[in-house]
Amino acid sequence: MSTRVKRRSGAYYRAMRRVRRVALGCVTALVLFYVLFPYYWAIVSSTKQGAELYNSVLLPALDFRHYKELFRDANFATSIFNSLCVAISTTALSLGLGTLAAYALGRLNFPERRSLLLTVLMISIFPQVVVLSGMFELIRWFGLYNRVWSLVFAYLIFTLPFTTWVLTSFIREFPRELEEAAIMDGCSHWRILTSILLPLMGPALVSTGLLAFILAWNEFLFALTFTLTEGSRTVPVAIGLLAGNSRYEYPFGPIMAASVTVTLPLIVLVLFFQRKIVAGLTAGAVKG
Repeated sequence: MSTRVKRRSGAYYRAMRRVRRVALGCVTALVLFYVLFPYYWAIVSSTKQGAELYNSVLLPALDFRHYKELFRDANFATSIFNSLCVAISTTALSLGLGTLAAYALGRLNFPERRSLLLTVLMISIFPQVVVLSGMFELIRWFGLYNRVWSLVFAYLIFTLPFTTWVLTSFIREFPRELEEAAIMDGCSHWRILTSILLPLMGPALVSTGLLAFILAWNEFLFALTFTLTEGSRTVPVAIGLLAGNSRYEYPFGPIMAASVTVTLPLIVLVLFFQRKIVAGLTAGAVKG
């Protein structure tokens, strides 16, 4: 008993490809709308005053009074400077210490290497509130309470394990022939790391460093707990403590203006380093 195979024409397959492209485009548009609309609404809200905030008009009012008042506030400028110092210092220390630890965990053979990697992974997924009380005692014992550098010390507890784990995975992908040839030429492990591996780790360092910078820039709980005065606060805490002209006024417009202001540097950094970020995040995804 023979069966007839139903053959479809080329026009059918072309139509199906067009339908798939249209469906993919619609899904992409929905995802972009979901991701970008909150930020666009923050921009719109930051340009409105008083009762205009409760209007559902999607166009900005082009009133930049909130931004002018924000930049006249010396405390807000100080908080931005504090956030920059903390984020840059945390990122630099995380990359420096994380690179050394990643090379040891990725290339050197010692009995406790697997256990140490698992410990690093476990520390990186700890909730902040779990270590909050212990970190507070450490900071008070070192005399760093209400100092900007206490935040650098505290932020390393979640940025350093993250950078170590990511860079370890990246270093493992390098062929060992590079090191073997360098050892044959008399290079030490330090020379191998600084002269051979580091120049090849540019994309991984940029992507990991940018993620560590964003974590330190946006952190709120430690910054609220370990700083007390306005001169030591970072941007997230300064935004959270913005107050209105009276106890009954919620400063929605100034908060939106401040949020837009502190988010713009992150967007610029991501756009500037986007190629290296993609290369770093996709490194090792394809072998051979």
